[in-house]
Amino acid sequence: MASEQSRNPGGNENDPVRKADAPDRASDPLRQASDPLRQASDPLRRASDPLRQASDPLRQASDPLRQASDPLRQASDPLRQASEPPARRSGPPGRGSEPPERISGATRPASAPHLEGAQRPPSQPDGAPPQERGPTIATWAKRIGIALAALLVLAAATIALVIRHYEADLPSTHELKDYRPPQVTRILARDGTRLGEVFTERRTVVRIGEIPSQVKLAALAAEDAGFYEHAGLNYLGMLRALAVNLRSTRARQGASTITQQVVKNVLLTPDRTFNRKAREIILARKIEQELTKDEILELYLNKIYFGHGRYGVEEASRYYFGKSVRDVTLAEAALLVAVVKGPSVYSPRVNLERAAARRDFVLDQMQRKAFADEIQVAQAKQEPVVLAIETESLAELAPEVVAEAQRVLRELVGPAAQQGGYTITTTIDPAMQAAARASVRKNLDAYAKRHKLLGPLARSKKEPLAFEGTPAGHKVFRGVVTGADDARGTLSVRVGTLEGTVTLRGAQRYNPNGLPPSKFADVDKVVRVSLIGPAPEPVVEAAAAGQEEDEDAAGEAGRAPPAGKPGKPAAPVPLRLELGPEGALVAIDVRTREIVALVGGYEAMRGGLDRATFARRQPGSTFKALVYGYGIHARTLTPATILDTDPLAIAGYKPQNYDESEGKSPARLREAAAHSVNVAAVTALSRVGASNVVAFAGALGVQSKLGADLSLALGAYEVTPREMATAYASIAAGGVHEQPVLITKIVGPGGVEIPLPPRPPGHRVMEEEEAYVLTSVLTSVVQSGTARQARSLGRPIAGKTGTTNQSKDTWFVGYSTDIACAVWTGYDDAAPLGSGETGAMAALPAFVDFMKQAHAKRPAADFPVPSGVVRVKIDPLTGLLAREGQEDAIEEVFVAGTEPTEVAQVPEADAGAEPADGGAPAEQEGTPPAPGEGPRPVEPGAAPAPVESEHAPEPGPLPTGETAPPPF
Repeated sequence: MASEQSRNPGGNENDPVRKADAPDRASDPLRQASDPLRQASDPLRRASDPLRQASDPLRQASDPLRQASDPLRQASDPLRQASEPPARRSGPPGRGSEPPERISGATRPASAPHLEGAQRPPSQPDGAPPQERGPTIATWAKRIGIALAALLVLAAATIALVIRHYEADLPSTHELKDYRPPQVTRILARDGTRLGEVFTERRTVVRIGEIPSQVKLAALAAEDAGFYEHAGLNYLGMLRALAVNLRSTRARQGASTITQQVVKNVLLTPDRTFNRKAREIILARKIEQELTKDEILELYLNKIYFGHGRYGVEEASRYYFGKSVRDVTLAEAALLVAVVKGPSVYSPRVNLERAAARRDFVLDQMQRKAFADEIQVAQAKQEPVVLAIETESLAELAPEVVAEAQRVLRELVGPAAQQGGYTITTTIDPAMQAAARASVRKNLDAYAKRHKLLGPLARSKKEPLAFEGTPAGHKVFRGVVTGADDARGTLSVRVGTLEGTVTLRGAQRYNPNGLPPSKFADVDKVVRVSLIGPAPEPVVEAAAAGQEEDEDAAGEAGRAPPAGKPGKPAAPVPLRLELGPEGALVAIDVRTREIVALVGGYEAMRGGLDRATFARRQPGSTFKALVYGYGIHARTLTPATILDTDPLAIAGYKPQNYDESEGKSPARLREAAAHSVNVAAVTALSRVGASNVVAFAGALGVQSKLGADLSLALGAYEVTPREMATAYASIAAGGVHEQPVLITKIVGPGGVEIPLPPRPPGHRVMEEEEAYVLTSVLTSVVQSGTARQARSLGRPIAGKTGTTNQSKDTWFVGYSTDIACAVWTGYDDAAPLGSGETGAMAALPAFVDFMKQAHAKRPAADFPVPSGVVRVKIDPLTGLLAREGQEDAIEEVFVAGTEPTEVAQVPEADAGAEPADGGAPAEQEGTPPAPGEGPRPVEPGAAPAPVESEHAPEPGPLPTGETAPPPF
């Protein structure tokens, strides 16, 4: 530092000029006046030493810059010398123009004791002009300048260190180039109707080019009018906000640009801290260097929150106005931007008046910033605010389809599905889906009414036994009503050792009239309930004070901790009413094999069990169609085949018929199918082979595991409604099986279509003529059998009812020329539905209601008759060819080559005697209609439709002597 001090024109104790002039110091008034200042500056000088030392690295770092500036300084010397006063020009060369390192190295403040070097000018030679006091003033100015320069260097160093500190753990800005915020995944029906949405943040990203200019300009006017001019930071705005906040002593005004808001919302947190603000400022500059202005604005408009769970301008526009942001007007754009300031305050759904006032403010800002002219703004202010109808409160149309779409998406794209942004198109027909849901509910409500499951629930003299013990798991229990709380809307129910409450607000199905809890159910009424959550651990009360265990008597047990007394749970457990059964419906388009309707339960609730897809239940007599179908396919059976109906005729297996009037004599296959005779189905299975039928069912679409024993004929093995609908659709399609399809298209966030798994090719299981003959047999179920209620549809319908033991499962599966449909009704815990509840009573009504709606605009069509089908007249008693001129002969359909060739013999005089073949059924009046002939009206005075039979659940013995199944 000595070299620097020797060149200092201000002078200090090392200046030789000051030493030579020492005798005159006492008489110098200026020096005396400077002494107090010098003494006061000593502490500052000592305090500045660490700062000077800290600045040494900066001074060293500035050497290259100083060397580079030497030519410029030398070139400027003549001009500077010419402009200096005479006194300065007469001084030593270079005085008053120190190089940068001298300024940067001068760490002493301007108040340093430099005035002690001030002296009178030396005597001038005779004739020389008097010397001015300019050097003294110049010295002061130079020292002040040096001090200011030092302070600036120190500030720069401090800022550099602060920046380096906050840059240490900054998040990378490179990810913003490919930033993918969470978006909404939409599941659509075949016509584009929204079935449901899946999201973590409700957002739909739109590109900046698709956002209309009025939306962008409104956002700029309200948030950052100079966005396209600044480099990420608005310094004047920051100073203005600082002044406002200092005056109010709290954060009242922000100065964040759109770039800073993107940083805060995407890379940082919204915390109001100096640490976050410093990081935000640094990152804003970085982002401006890596992204274009349009890219930054696109991020902002897609990221910001608009209230009510909506993120981004697209979702906000859809929610508030029911349309895409591409279609909003200037007034609507201003209203959207107005919400951003405070969604909970300025949302038009919260306060329309306040939102309109804020909208007008945004419009005024647009006019002030010349983003819109006066006429446009005036017209926009006059435009009324028209909000779209909220649809969130409505139940989803098809939550079962939404859940399956989610599963498929996860299988295809993996974890990326969580980010959303996909559009999934399904085959669901919205009108049919709504009709299916309504049909299932209507059918279940009718059951509840028949069994008095709707409030008020009166206590009967013979209540079922209530559950005893501690309930656990997802099961249904019988609990006892112990009280009611009308204020809270709850019903108190005791389930064994557990106390619980039922909230009637969620039980509208059983309380359609909105009765209060005290009027809904009597005390001591036994009701079916399930636990919504896990049962809490019971509170254990400590043993009484002074109570000690006798360790000698207790032995090892005595050393165990005292068990205490079991207590009651701290709070009642929430329960759900499970009074009525559930239902499922699947409808498949016969031609395209697209699933047009899928209902998995009464409630349209996300996360509920899809019983149509996942509930495996015994199909009962609906499986008989597959037994008879294989027999026709194998050319072993025909509609005229005589089947034994006597249980005693089957060795080792004793199935029973539901109606004991059946089974007194053999019956033709068509009659046995129409009246659902169990023994006849078992007889048929024993002829064709159970293992062959298992393979045949699998080829038609039944993938569940089936046992190859005689109980298979009665539907003893569990399947899903979706599988049964698939199998019947294959029959309706002329014997060709195709895998049903539910999802047809998936488009990713970038608009790229996601490839779907290839659909397995269809294959023929039955020939067309075989499928037609089976269809003809199944139409008899509707025309004269257990499903006569379906005749009200006024079109050809083929199908089969099904009921299991104790009516635990009830079915109807059938089809028209257009749609195949399966309906199931039953309790989830397989509780009996009750006496008289058969497939015709508990499932068929839902089928009829749905098919009526599904065919509302479709003309009635007959099942087409393929080539290879022949019609011959047969004897109804024997199934053989009718005699010439036989009056009671009936017409029957056969696959060509399987029709009978033997003519029936003339009956003996006593017609009531049994034939030698074991007897024949009573004569059936009329001729069974062929599938193409359409329905026939019910004759006056005709007997009601017979109820169907049940299957026997016990497996039967394996049939012997089966033939190998033909290829399918």
